[in-house]
Amino acid sequence: MLKIGVLGAGHLGKIHLRLLNQSSKYELVGFYDPFEENAIKIEAEFGYKKFDSIAALISAVDVVDIVTPTLSHHDCALEAIKAGKHVFLEKPISNTVEEAEEIIELAKKHNVKGQVGHVERFNPAFIAVKDQIQNPMFIETHRLAEFNPRGTDVPVVLDLMIHDIDAILSVVKSKVKSINASGVSVISDSPDIANARIEFENGCVANITSSRISMKNMRKSRFFQKDAYISVDYLDKICEVVKMKDAPEIPGDFDMILQNAEGIKKQIYFDNPNVNANNAILDELETFADAINNDTTPIVTLEDGTEALRVAYQIIDCFNK
Repeated sequence: MLKIGVLGAGHLGKIHLRLLNQSSKYELVGFYDPFEENAIKIEAEFGYKKFDSIAALISAVDVVDIVTPTLSHHDCALEAIKAGKHVFLEKPISNTVEEAEEIIELAKKHNVKGQVGHVERFNPAFIAVKDQIQNPMFIETHRLAEFNPRGTDVPVVLDLMIHDIDAILSVVKSKVKSINASGVSVISDSPDIANARIEFENGCVANITSSRISMKNMRKSRFFQKDAYISVDYLDKICEVVKMKDAPEIPGDFDMILQNAEGIKKQIYFDNPNVNANNAILDELETFADAINNDTTPIVTLEDGTEALRVAYQIIDCFNK
């Protein structure tokens, strides 16, 4: 069983601590949090061992789970990797692409594995249809959230949109050709609403909208490809697949048939895959344990996290043009 420690015991850090404590694949050794009052409270309430320094925690574990503010990801990761420890980094992987690339190179040098916490890859609705998403040519996503002061220190692109950027990059097997985007600051110093249009070299276009000042929460993606439409609702964890095939010569009474101007008939049919309930955060952490134990590639690699961050910053750069 892998020994793991958590750096950062804020809102998300406490969730990681609880899940790791339940996991059959990790032994939770303890945590470090720089806010002593918070650390003492968590140790007293939950019984997790509190470490007095980052170095002390790193030396006691095999895996370091970094759930600190993004600005400190780079320094924490480098300290852990130099000590020969595997690292799980919450998204975004780091504050800058240059920092992320340094993390990648150091992980290769010290022969340790890393994974980035792009949790929507483990959303059961996305898992249920991801193998059916084949060469999409148009993608539309909406990620809307009600206002929450937590996270407003960064643009909405890094806070929310990066989830969809990563999911899109995971299914579009083509390089980014061009990006156009606009963002509006409403209540924060950085944009609270953003829209981006990403064009890929293979002709695919992705239209992504994110907002953190909406009246309701929404996390939906729609993938359009030849003969199929696939929708994913990350929030309600449901999905739908609508496909088209050549119509039968003698349609049934309830068959849905479309005929184009050339007289070609297509039948519409619905395929709603089973969505198996899971805890996405626990799954991402435990699949990382599997990657370490089996010496396989993590599902969301450090390179994946870096590419999502690179595209995110290209979108942010468009705001200043």
